[in-house]
Amino acid sequence: MPDLIFVYGALRKGASNDWRMKDARWLGPAKVEGTLLKIDWYPGLVLGLGGWVKGEVYEIGAELLKELDEFEGIELEDERNGEYHRVKREVLLDGSPTEVWIYEWLKGLEGFEVVSSGDWLSQE
Repeated sequence: MPDLIFVYGALRKGASNDWRMKDARWLGPAKVEGTLLKIDWYPGLVLGLGGWVKGEVYEIGAELLKELDEFEGIELEDERNGEYHRVKREVLLDGSPTEVWIYEWLKGLEGFEVVSSGDWLSQE
């Protein structure tokens, strides 16, 4: 059974790692409540906190989900060692609440620049 995933940075169409999504089915633009941070050449998303972050939703299979977990540095045995964890949350896809996987930043806000537009691609 396919999974849905929300991507907001380097995996979006036109971004540096969009090629990783070649086997995924693009479902459309979406947004989620949160704060977008500039970590380095890549972003981090902290869910909640009142702002909106723009991204895209894709339908993906189990193998691609595993590859993306590796790319995002998800350590399934102990996620506290990583920068991200993968969580299920609701996003607005074409205005409709849709439950998806999201890679959330684990290292907090302090010391990172906030991307006030909520759109990583407008920053690159």
